[in-house]
Amino acid sequence: MVEVQGVHKLFGDLHVLKGIDLTVQRGEVTVLLGPSGSGKSTLIRCINELEQISSGRLFVDGELMGLREKNGVLHRLSDKEIAHQRSKIGMVFQRFNLFPHMTALENVIEAQRQVLKRSKGAAEARAREELVKVGLADRMDHYPAQLSGGQQQRVAMARALAMDPQLMLFDEPTSALDPELVGEVLNVMKDLADSGMTMIVVTHEVGFAREVADQVVFMDDGVIVERGTAAEVIDNPQQDRTKDFFAKVL
Repeated sequence: MVEVQGVHKLFGDLHVLKGIDLTVQRGEVTVLLGPSGSGKSTLIRCINELEQISSGRLFVDGELMGLREKNGVLHRLSDKEIAHQRSKIGMVFQRFNLFPHMTALENVIEAQRQVLKRSKGAAEARAREELVKVGLADRMDHYPAQLSGGQQQRVAMARALAMDPQLMLFDEPTSALDPELVGEVLNVMKDLADSGMTMIVVTHEVGFAREVADQVVFMDDGVIVERGTAAEVIDNPQQDRTKDFFAKVL
């Protein structure tokens, strides 16, 4: 589903990604772990074309993202073409980015209407379905200010899922939540993983990685230090940097 080939990303003189190679199979859950500033969030933002890579190539479902190759030369796609590519990728951020003047139901309807051009009836039916799945059947008519952080994040997840994504990206979805609310969001993500959704998750929740991940990727300083199953990377790391990290966080 995702193929990352030799990807570099620079912000001015800051070299954030240094030749990343990564494959994510369809239906697989890949969890990116590592210290802050290691490039995890930048990597998934590049996959979703929120950041433009400096070099290398990114493919989602076999399609080259953000670029078109013609006579051996790469050309940047138009904003409209990139938006079309991005429409098959769902993304959930640290912040919930809900419209404060819209109810939970209206928030989930809006993107479907604007991007997918669904009828109001079809968009509302789908929104209700996804809000029920994330456990918010009794909160559909509440505004974001009336919802807890965990509930707001679940609305954001329902909004992304209502767009029928082939791939879901999560950028530290629990980091802005109070500790007692983290579990309710992780439980929805576990259900999503069980349903066969392809997911790439940036998180500090090592327990979630251990329970759900098919592939754990440990990053530091813009490179992939180690990858494998949770048992291999978390419980039996081979690299000194990985050993040092997990000795401090576990």
